[in-house]
Amino acid sequence: MTAAASSKPTAAVPRGPLHWLQLVEWLSEDGVISAEEARRTTARCAQAESAQHPLVRLAAVAMARASDGKPLDLEALTQYLAQRAQLDYLRIDPLRVDVGKVSDMMSAAYAERHKVLPVQVTASEVVVATAEPFMADWVGEVERQAKRSVRRVVANPQDIQRFTAEFFALAKSVRAAQKAGGNAGAASFEQLVELGKTNRQLDANDQGVVQVVDWLWQYAFDQRASDIHLEPRREQGVIRFRIDGMLHPVYQMPLGVLNAMIARIKLLGRMDVVEKRRPLDGRIKTRNPRGDEVEMRLSTLPTAFGEKMVMRIFDPDTAVKDLDALGFAQHDAQRWESLVKRPHGIILVTGPTGSGKTTTLYSTLKRVATEEVNVSTVEDPIEMIEPSFNQTQVQPQLDFGFTEGLRALMRQDPDIIMVGEIRDLATAEMAVQAALTGHLVFSTLHTNDAPSAVTRMMELGVPAYLINATLLGVLAQRLVRTLCKQCRERDPDFPRETIDEIIKPWRITGSWKPYRPVGCVDCRMTGFLGRMGLYELLSISEVFKDKVTREPSIAALRRQAVADGMRPLRLAGALRVAEGVTTLQEVLTATPPLE
Repeated sequence: MTAAASSKPTAAVPRGPLHWLQLVEWLSEDGVISAEEARRTTARCAQAESAQHPLVRLAAVAMARASDGKPLDLEALTQYLAQRAQLDYLRIDPLRVDVGKVSDMMSAAYAERHKVLPVQVTASEVVVATAEPFMADWVGEVERQAKRSVRRVVANPQDIQRFTAEFFALAKSVRAAQKAGGNAGAASFEQLVELGKTNRQLDANDQGVVQVVDWLWQYAFDQRASDIHLEPRREQGVIRFRIDGMLHPVYQMPLGVLNAMIARIKLLGRMDVVEKRRPLDGRIKTRNPRGDEVEMRLSTLPTAFGEKMVMRIFDPDTAVKDLDALGFAQHDAQRWESLVKRPHGIILVTGPTGSGKTTTLYSTLKRVATEEVNVSTVEDPIEMIEPSFNQTQVQPQLDFGFTEGLRALMRQDPDIIMVGEIRDLATAEMAVQAALTGHLVFSTLHTNDAPSAVTRMMELGVPAYLINATLLGVLAQRLVRTLCKQCRERDPDFPRETIDEIIKPWRITGSWKPYRPVGCVDCRMTGFLGRMGLYELLSISEVFKDKVTREPSIAALRRQAVADGMRPLRLAGALRVAEGVTTLQEVLTATPPLE
């Protein structure tokens, strides 16, 4: 949520409900719209009566702003109204609203009748959003009930209507679920003994629980979350979303409700609902608000205060992203395309957990999986179901690991094989064998950079001559947050010498446009919106192979890789900073230093 204090005085404070004609007169008086635009708008709006809020009605007319001719949208009109009423403007961010607290301030019927919505509750005040700033007859009643002062802010009427319905429906569902199960919670490592409490456990199919789970998923999709965390704490359950790599608290609820939610999700994911002593994995397919199918991977873990669940959400658009959308620079995109068109060999993707390796592999395999080739994968677990692949999941409890999976795939007439991860010598040897017998093999490793993948393979026990015979290239990658294009601004104080120090040795020229984050309603005041990949691509040359045989030190391999055209991760990041896409701090945090 954002609040911007107004400075525009008003001659007289009107009272009563807002009227569109009064708004048009004010806009004309203050020079926001021209007199001609005011006449045109009045004529159009006078043609028919409407039950719409005056702001919504005027936004639909798309009045032209006098200063630049751009249409006045609903947010711009709401901000203007806040200035005119000498109140703060606020864009409601549902992630920053404690739904449990605000729903205790008034009933849903009261909020709807007065068209107001509590959005923040502190020890001394209640912040209430309204789109009718000249109607305040409800303020005294709320202050007496809440025993706090009321601070009014002006918000978009459509947001107030939408979130009033959502917040109070959620609070009602949580209360219904809690009432059905009393104060039941799960046994924890540090259990508190409380007398007189009911032992009735919540049913995963209670209607309140079903509604809360449905809300949770739709909310996560709407907020662009990549992960949902359901975490039991000593006194309560906590829900958090990971958005653009950062965790955001979303909701706090009774432990009994959280446990029932986890049971409900386990039931839908075909997991053992009773088993809470060991980690479990599952998956669910559902639909987002647009109607697209969404895969969610489930993972549970026993903790000191109960069972914790994490749901990883896989965007349905992920597997069809082109290289530019992933963040590949032109220099690396062309080299990567030529690598993946090779008929046989091994291509490795490296990076830490959460660096986007799976996205890169799926996007690449999606493009090469034509009708003429057989693409087969062995994964742990299967991240996303892709109809054009033949996907197999390892099952260690059945002695079916990556090595056994690869061995089985070799008898399935594959053209392209993807192995989830090379973890040991047996899997590495099978991957090498597959490449030697005419297959193109993709896999992942956990290393800091691309050249380190070669030394890692040697540490596993793969001989240098087999690496040289099969390895085609290594792609190392990281994810960095991208600047919000709505609010970023040029950074006059940017330390240009820092970028120059990174870029100059590669003799790359261009006009640098460093920006800095500012923060707006679209990016929740973080200054960042979305993420992109940084890539370091090592193509194996004959000279590099000679180094692997004669001088396999990481320093020597890194020097040769650079000589062969590899641009290090930090350089890739510096170029993105120079283009104004991300910040230097993001790059320095995510990438290893140059050596």
